[in-house]
Amino acid sequence: MDTKMIGSKIAKARKDRNMSQAGLAGLLFISPQAVGKWERGESIPDIVTINRLAEILGVDLNYFSENLPSSGVETSFKANDNNNGIDPTTSEISPSFTPARDRQLLKKFSGSDLSESDLAGITAHKRKFSGSALRGTNFAGADLTGSSLTGSDVSEANFDGANLTDCTLSSNNLAGASFNKTILVRTVFSSSGLTGATFANTELTDVKLTRTDLTKTVFENCTFKGVDFKYSDMRKLCLDRQIFIDVKFDKTALDEATFNGATLSNVSFRPTYALTNKYYRAIKTICFDGAMMDKLTYAELKGMGADLSKVTFI
Repeated sequence: MDTKMIGSKIAKARKDRNMSQAGLAGLLFISPQAVGKWERGESIPDIVTINRLAEILGVDLNYFSENLPSSGVETSFKANDNNNGIDPTTSEISPSFTPARDRQLLKKFSGSDLSESDLAGITAHKRKFSGSALRGTNFAGADLTGSSLTGSDVSEANFDGANLTDCTLSSNNLAGASFNKTILVRTVFSSSGLTGATFANTELTDVKLTRTDLTKTVFENCTFKGVDFKYSDMRKLCLDRQIFIDVKFDKTALDEATFNGATLSNVSFRPTYALTNKYYRAIKTICFDGAMMDKLTYAELKGMGADLSKVTFI
């Protein structure tokens, strides 16, 4: 078998998919170096891996044959969906099997090591990433609608421009993650660490942040609509010049947080504990200098003892 020919075909199909060696390796659970060796003709994948490559790269098995013409064109998925293209008499993948464009390779990525993988631009609806290594993974522009990430290391991951509508991110390490122009609609962040994570130029709509450490999270040019911060730690957090509409700070710690120059409309502040002297002292540490707010929000804060001497009405 001509290893260089096989390698060149793998490289061509991969590049046609705009996929990096690291991205392909992540889907095969191997190292990028192994993919590099295939493409240089220094080694060759086994038959099981060839089958997986055909699925991932959207080609039929004849594509890798040195004797048959290889168009590299996707074939239509006509096999019965119940057998997923596998011949029940031989337990082998049909040579003509290729997933349709909207058919994804994996439903669950639980326990996967996808650290620093290139998953930019992928469509992965309702996928489960549980206990996965996703440190430094590039999800830029990906559509992860309805997916869940649980108990995973997602630190320094790139979600810029990604669609996280209806996603649940629970008990994750999201330190240093980037959310620039990310679509966050009904997204749930729960019991996660966001130390050093950055949310920039982003509108958060009906998002819930529950029991989440936000003390060292960075928010830049963000709009919060219908967001519920519940039991979260926001002490000393800078929220200057952000826009808050129909937002609830429900039993959230806001000691020494700043809302300088922020806009607040119909914003509710519910105390973390009873209205004791300790609570009143904590409210007085929040800075609203230069903020603009509606009269109801102003009245609630004033009743709790906040310093609103430099606030103007919307």
